[in-house]
Amino acid sequence: MAANVVRRGGWGSARRFGLVAYRKYSSGSAYPNIPLTAPLPGVPKPVFATVDGQEGFETKVTTLENGLRVASQNKFGQFCTVGILINSGSRYEAKYPGGISHFLEKLAFSSTAQFGSKDEILLILEKHGGICDCQASRDTTMYAVSAETRGLDTMVSLLSDVVLQPRLSDEEIEMTRMAVRFELEDLNMRPDPEPLLTEMIHAVAYKENTVGLNRFCPAENIDKIDQKILHSYLRNYYTPNRMVLAGVGIEHEQLVECARKYILGAEPVWGSGKALDVDRSIAQYTGGILKEEDFIPFAVLNMMMGGGGSFSAGGPGKGMFTRLYLNVLNRHHWMYNATAYHHSYEDTGLLCIHASADPRQVREMVEIITREFILMSGAVGEVELERAKTQLQSMLMMNLESRPVIFEDVGRQVLATGMRKLPHELCVLIGKVSADDIRRVVMKMLRNKPAVAALGDLTELPSYEHIQAALASKDGRLPRIYRLFR
Repeated sequence: MAANVVRRGGWGSARRFGLVAYRKYSSGSAYPNIPLTAPLPGVPKPVFATVDGQEGFETKVTTLENGLRVASQNKFGQFCTVGILINSGSRYEAKYPGGISHFLEKLAFSSTAQFGSKDEILLILEKHGGICDCQASRDTTMYAVSAETRGLDTMVSLLSDVVLQPRLSDEEIEMTRMAVRFELEDLNMRPDPEPLLTEMIHAVAYKENTVGLNRFCPAENIDKIDQKILHSYLRNYYTPNRMVLAGVGIEHEQLVECARKYILGAEPVWGSGKALDVDRSIAQYTGGILKEEDFIPFAVLNMMMGGGGSFSAGGPGKGMFTRLYLNVLNRHHWMYNATAYHHSYEDTGLLCIHASADPRQVREMVEIITREFILMSGAVGEVELERAKTQLQSMLMMNLESRPVIFEDVGRQVLATGMRKLPHELCVLIGKVSADDIRRVVMKMLRNKPAVAALGDLTELPSYEHIQAALASKDGRLPRIYRLFR
């Protein structure tokens, strides 16, 4: 009886949806009675991208005769990202008017010896479906192009011309001055204070040296920077031994061949004289990161602290189990924001907590943050540590699904260390971080003097000495102030 009911139900469905829903064979008239699980005769077998062990993930690095490093990472697809990363940036401007890197970033992909204008460069890129970008940070300048793989030869030729033979005409420099002035005005008018606070915290932590130098051109230096000063800087820092030609989505041998063809013997427009005045200063103050093995524990600690804004535009649920959400934002409704930031460099680093609140509650806000710094050195729960490590690993892997991110990772690692740690190696190192590692790096950090930066109405801001005393205490509380008149 049960079998009969099931059978009737089955055929009822077939009548409703048609016999096609139950057909096990191909319905095409050209291939009658062939199961859908079998390949069609006469159709070429598809070829899929495969990886043989770890070889397919390996980043290949070749050093040319002039010191230029060529690094590539294979990635399946018809587009590639290729660029030149240079060990230069605002940290090397101590002997120059500050703001040169900011100018060079704006002048990138302008007229060169080969191209008469930026429009000509964009037309060449357009033929290969390409886009270009230049970014200057405190310690790295990056020129990058994404385009069809078939246009690799043209792209490397273009990059060589843009980096080594820019015209830097008076007209272009004047236009750049206007662009820099506009950007500085825009920066000061933005409602989000985070970019300015980042500049301020670096300036306080590394006063007048290395990564503490202005990343943006100061207003008083805009008119001082001209072609002569730019050429002087480029002569010292745009040298082959300070460069990496990195590519993702291309064959390594092909990239090396292009490097030899267009960069190896290229004569820079500022001359090929030896660099005489290179700044090799080491950052004079650190926020706790001195050794390479400390970098990953600090990254895990930063993830464990987490935080964010009191209002989440994407809805609740993002990072709600981090300490700054659980201990700060969930308990103190009047705080607008509490977010941990981790700034890491080759020889130093900073772990910051950025917080904002009503001016009348600034003192209380500062005490809450100092207490969180002290609590970092206490007990670390196994669950929160594992959650932070898993979150960091997943963020790393998700970010590295993007070709431009892989390109930057390859270029920066090879520029700093001459090699690249692969994602699975980093995941293993993250997995090995223990509660003792977290306590060790926190205690090292708290032994240094704190760096403090503040914007807005600072009437209720505690003195630096009181903040320092709170961070040296056992509970992170500010010294009590007794006022006779309020």
